[in-house]
Amino acid sequence: MAYPDDLLSEQEHVVVHSHPHFKMLIFPTLALLVTLGAGTWLAILARDAGSPWNSVGLIAIGVVALVLVVWLFLVPLVRWRTTHFIVTTDRLIVREGVLKRTGIDIPMGRINSVQFEHGLLDRVFGCGSLIIESASDEPLRFEDIPHVEKVHTVIYREVNDNPYDDYRPGAPQQQSPQQPQQTEPLPPQGGHPPRGDRRR
Repeated sequence: MAYPDDLLSEQEHVVVHSHPHFKMLIFPTLALLVTLGAGTWLAILARDAGSPWNSVGLIAIGVVALVLVVWLFLVPLVRWRTTHFIVTTDRLIVREGVLKRTGIDIPMGRINSVQFEHGLLDRVFGCGSLIIESASDEPLRFEDIPHVEKVHTVIYREVNDNPYDDYRPGAPQQQSPQQPQQTEPLPPQGGHPPRGDRRR
């Protein structure tokens, strides 16, 4: 799902938009499978019990299984789906949360350094951690970033290609104060020809 254009500044473009790596859903998926398997096995045992305990057992198993599925699988799934890591031409954007929405924006001009880390397991899955150090804040660490090396390179290029927040490719640039401004020569005063054109 693309990031809404109405939340971007004028002439700001999305370069990278991703959710955390699906690695964070491995354990919730295993928990879902274990819960469904154990619930089915217990339901079979409870059905063989005498009445009315068979009905009570089935209801209890169903309620417990539902709570476990919501807590161990659905909550991490929604958290993963609502977490956005976005790199634009102007800033780094992170959004997460459903009921309590939180976010952080880091202008490209304030990023001092960008680092990445990934262990053996992260390298197998193709993800890693990204460490962003801004001008005045403590370094921020973002976990489970897909293709972390490519994202690291993209941010590095955006920081160095956009030293000014208002820079846009193709837009007219302000003249550097160190370069003298070119002006047209003034017309001669008093009707006299320029000195170089006077006859000797």
